This record gives sequence, structure tokens and C-alpha cells, in this order.
Amino acid sequence: MFTPCRGRFQTCPYKTIVFMERIFQKARSLQKQKDFIMTTNHIGPDAILQKKQEYLIPCVYHFYRKPMQIVRGKMQHLYDHTGKQYLDFYGGVSVMNAGHCNPEVVEKICEQVRTLQHTTAIYLTQPIVDLAEKLAQITPRSLKRSFFCASGSEANEGAALLAQLYTGKNKFVAIQQGLHGRTKLTMNLTGLPMWRTDPNPLSDVVHIPGAYCYRCAYGLTYPRCDLTCAWRLEDVVKNGEYAAFIAEPIQGNGGILTPPPGYFKLIREILDRYHVLFIADEVQTGFGRTGEMFAIEHWDVLPDIMTLAKALANGTPIGAFITNDTIASSYTRPGASTTGGNPVSATAALATIDVIEKHQLVERARTLGAYFQEKLLELQQRHTIIGEVRGKGLMLGVELVKEDKIPAAEETDHILERLKDCGILAGKTGVSRNVLTFQPPLVITGTDIDHVAKTLDSILYSGCS
Repeated sequence: MFTPCRGRFQTCPYKTIVFMERIFQKARSLQKQKDFIMTTNHIGPDAILQKKQEYLIPCVYHFYRKPMQIVRGKMQHLYDHTGKQYLDFYGGVSVMNAGHCNPEVVEKICEQVRTLQHTTAIYLTQPIVDLAEKLAQITPRSLKRSFFCASGSEANEGAALLAQLYTGKNKFVAIQQGLHGRTKLTMNLTGLPMWRTDPNPLSDVVHIPGAYCYRCAYGLTYPRCDLTCAWRLEDVVKNGEYAAFIAEPIQGNGGILTPPPGYFKLIREILDRYHVLFIADEVQTGFGRTGEMFAIEHWDVLPDIMTLAKALANGTPIGAFITNDTIASSYTRPGASTTGGNPVSATAALATIDVIEKHQLVERARTLGAYFQEKLLELQQRHTIIGEVRGKGLMLGVELVKEDKIPAAEETDHILERLKDCGILAGKTGVSRNVLTFQPPLVITGTDIDHVAKTLDSILYSGCS
């Protein structure tokens, strides 16, 4: 007679054997993966850095004092050339919403590549129109007509051009700490000093303070401030001919700056009063990242034009802007993008959206994001270096400060490095680069969140200098 097992193995010895065999199989599989990585011809971080210094323009920078060479990805994990596994909580900067090398997306991409890799929009192909139809179904009401390009910068540039064509006006209003791209116009729309490298800025862009409540530009506190930062928009647009106001619903690179309730409602009212268009830059915030398909939906506001990229095709290069019938009708002269709407990119986007809907990743981001935020708020109670926790869904930022809210930039670098050494990848954002940023693939688990929170807690207890 067998003695009953306790705990997990209480049922019978046979199940115990099966369970242990599964563990061994998984171990063997992981070892095979590691052996494959180790035997593949990777040149290593030092050689990459040497080539980078010799052949790339110096503006191309990288994270970490001791960087690693990433060679493989699988869902929420990345692997370096030694086989070390990393839990990716940055998602390629809010790109890999469906997970690295998601097999459902990869299979569709491979199938399309084997069939038709490239034409341009001057020839008729089905993926581009199927994707446009799908975007019309999932974006906020009345947004219907899309233009496809290759990046978020190009999408914002195109959206700005469309606004000028429709309104006949040339000027723009943007927000301080915003990031909208690296082209001539989008770099000038950008309000984040680190990314404004153009030595000859345009004069047709005005920046206003954003809803950075933790460091209010007016020294006020919400809600007693009466949304002074939003009212500043009226002071600007009533005195000029402005085509559009552009804003990220949540400013990603600005430090996960998240406006309070009522902010975008008031912005929309002011824009309507002065006949100025609203461009919502959803390049980082779109496709479930914040717990809604698009972040602007948290404020129940309808933009006139919305820009998309990054997670749209889960890492395959693509960008788009979408608008309503009326505004679209102003863009009639020939316009094209050589790789915009490319069959592979469009197919990848369709497959990505299918995965997001099929596996309810929007709802998953909302639920897991709330859980992660609770964990981070618990850490804030124990560690004075955490000044504020903010964001929505799985787009969260932890602003690290010293006394008197002095940005803890060096400490942020140290924590980022320590997390990496512990097998966790996070980001850093903000004007002072002191906001620890989490934008993981939406396929992470509660266990992953527990691991990150526990590791961060341990690092903070051990000191950050």
C-alpha cells in the first residue's frame, strides 16, 4: 500500500512521477536552448561596442554600463549570448505588446513573406485594406480613414501635414515633456529637451506646460488648481492661427506623465471653441498598453486625428495616422510611402490585433496593471526614494527622488543596472532620467510582477548608490 503524499503530490505516486518528468523535460528543453545560444556564432558585447563606435553615428546610444548582447526573445523573456534569461519589463519601449516572437504573429508573417514580401500602395493588395478596415473598427468612433507609413515619426509628420491641409493654418501647440519623433517637424513638436537636437528649431510650434501634477509648473495642486495647465492652451490658441494641438494621452518618455480626470475634456472644449484640431499621439500608448485599446479612451474624448506605430505590428516596422471622412477629404493630391502598408507589415499588424483581441490582452493589462501599481505603492510606503507612482494599465512609472524632490538620476541608473544583473529589464524616462519605467509585454503573469516587485524591494533596501 502506498503512503499518501502531502501537499502538491497528495493524489498518487504516479502523478508525482509524471509531474517530476515534466520538470526534467522542461530543464532539458532550457538546456538545449542555452546550448544552442552558446554554440551560435555571436561576437559578444565588446565587439558590438567596437563596431558601433566605428560605424554608427554617435547619437545611437545604449543602456547600461555593462551592456549585454540580446540574441533571442520568447514572449516576456529575452536571452543574451551567454544564454542568460531576462524578464523584459520594457517591451522594446512599449512595442512588444503581444510578446517577443509570439508564434501566432510569427507564423502569419512567415506565411506572407513566402507569398508576397513587397509591392507599394500603387498596386492593389489585400492586407493594407483589411488593416485599414480593422483599424476603423477598433479606434474611437468616426475615425475611419488611414494612411500607412513606416514609423511613429512619419505618422506624426503626416498627421501634422493633414491638419495643415484641412485647416489652411500652419502653427501647432504641443506639450512640454512630450516626444513626437526625430524628423524635422516632429522634433520641433517634441517638448523634451533631450530629444530636441535640431539646432535651428521652427518658429511655428508653441509648447505649454503639461499635467505634471507631481511637479506642477504653476506650483498648484490638483484639484484646487482648476486645471490651470489646460487653460493655458486657450491663452495660446486665441491669439493665433493654429492648425492642431498634439499630445500623448500619457507622456511616455516624459516620465509616464498621466493627466488627471477632466484634463482632456477641457482641452477638447477649448480646441472646439477656436476650431483647432486635436492629434492624439498613441504611438506608445496604443493597442491595450494602458488597459484600454487606446489611452485617450480613459478620458472619453474623441481626437480628430490619431497616430499609431510601435505595438501596431508587434515590432514589425509600421506607422499610421487615422482620421474621419471630412478631414481625410482634404488630402487628395498624390501621396505614398514606399513601405507604408507593406503586405508583411500589414499582415503582422492584423495578426497582432487578432492576438490582442483573442487573448483579451487589453483586459489583462487593466487587471495586471492595477495589481502591479498596488505593489509599487506598497514599495513607496517603505522606501522614501520613491516620490510618486503613476500611469495606467501596464504603462507605469516610479519617480525616484532625494530630499526636496531632487531627481535621483544616478540612483535610477544604479537600480536599472542592478535589475539587469538580476535578470530584469526596465526603462528610465523623464526630463532628468529619474523615472523608473515599466512597459512589459501584455502577456506577463502575476508571478512575474511579484518577482519584479520583490527584486526591486531588495535592491532598494540594499542601497542605491
